[in-house]
Amino acid sequence: RPSAFRTGSDTPRDLLERCLDTIAGRDDVVRAWVILNEQGARAAADASTARWRSDSPLSPIDGMPIGIKDLLETVDMPTEQGCAALAGNYPKRDNAAVWALRRAGAIIVGKTVTAELGGSEPGPTTNPFDSGRTPGGSSSGSAAAVGARMIPAAIGSQVGGSIIRPAGYCGNVALKPSQGGINRGERQATSMSTHGVHAGCVEDTWRVAIEIVNRVGGDRGQPGIIGPVEPPTPTKPRRLVVLETQGWPDLDNTTRRAFDQMLDGAADAGIELITRRDDPLVESLEHSVRDARSFCGAITVFENRLAQRALIDEHPGKVSRRLIAGVEYAERLTVDDYRRALERRSVAQACHRAVAGIADATVTLSCPGPAHLWSPDDDQSPRPTGDFLFNAPASLMFAPAVSVPMLAVDNLPVGVQVVGQREEDYRTLGIARWLHEELTPVALTS
Repeated sequence: RPSAFRTGSDTPRDLLERCLDTIAGRDDVVRAWVILNEQGARAAADASTARWRSDSPLSPIDGMPIGIKDLLETVDMPTEQGCAALAGNYPKRDNAAVWALRRAGAIIVGKTVTAELGGSEPGPTTNPFDSGRTPGGSSSGSAAAVGARMIPAAIGSQVGGSIIRPAGYCGNVALKPSQGGINRGERQATSMSTHGVHAGCVEDTWRVAIEIVNRVGGDRGQPGIIGPVEPPTPTKPRRLVVLETQGWPDLDNTTRRAFDQMLDGAADAGIELITRRDDPLVESLEHSVRDARSFCGAITVFENRLAQRALIDEHPGKVSRRLIAGVEYAERLTVDDYRRALERRSVAQACHRAVAGIADATVTLSCPGPAHLWSPDDDQSPRPTGDFLFNAPASLMFAPAVSVPMLAVDNLPVGVQVVGQREEDYRTLGIARWLHEELTPVALTS
């Protein structure tokens, strides 16, 4: 895209208009957007077009249309966080990542749908491959907008699995960076939340992430992700740990066979695969995350409980029953419960560091099979946007995770997740790019 802008064969304004046309044609069904700022986006695209014509772009992503998850504040649009209690909330300031994107010349198209407060209560977004299925959550709108080819990139966020799982369901590439890797601005209330990028390719994923960090850094006290402006080249790994996680026993047979076939392709390409049966360090890692969903969830709800209780009390009747149930569960936890969960997290992190000596990265699934059927009227399922069984380990380990679309099960995407060591985001993306570009995708039907 930058080369097309430079030669004049394409312009930021023309690209934006194509994106807006796709949004107009698909969003009645996909429902990825809370609000669009078409006037502001067109003005920004015209300014970007002028910069490219004068050979003075602000960055390689100057002119790239981008969506912003509606948890992040934006100076020119409301930030309602998918919650009726925050209807009309208009802080009129930019989140650090949004501020950086504007200064890199990116075109902020609008706000994408999030699950309520980034939790489990879904918004209206549907899966771009099947409108009867979930797009995942909580970054549902960001993943679906990229998956529907409405925009080339979008910002999401993750505490347990909210970037990687929806990317897996919607056929995107996505980066959940090392903890603290991208400055969260005002979004630093919980110890595992991260900002990340959904995009159509590894190159755009990296470009967006690094242009943010080069302007605002990482979280306070953190170095932020490190690497050159140019995207990583495909990097063939010598060895990969295959991480089953606690999700493996419940995985459907077709997805398991598809993943195994992909692994067979990796082995045929000369990559050594190491499982829990091959090395005690891997067995220790698997053991440390054997109930990762539980203690990942306990940490998060305990850290959120005070702010969410205040919101519930201030706005009765304007938060979901799921949110109230989560807060009530958190209020039953003790400080000692929280400390024990933190200790479990520390053990998982130590076990993950230990496998650095035996493998280049870890590979697992991005989601527990294809997106499941979903209805906005479903108020019974505890996790209507999908389970984060395969995502909790990377979140707990503070590790970079990259989802790439490698599998199709019953004509629906299923992502494969590459997890690297902390602060090895660039290297992890390079390994994921190699797998994505060099291995043959697997498509199976039940």
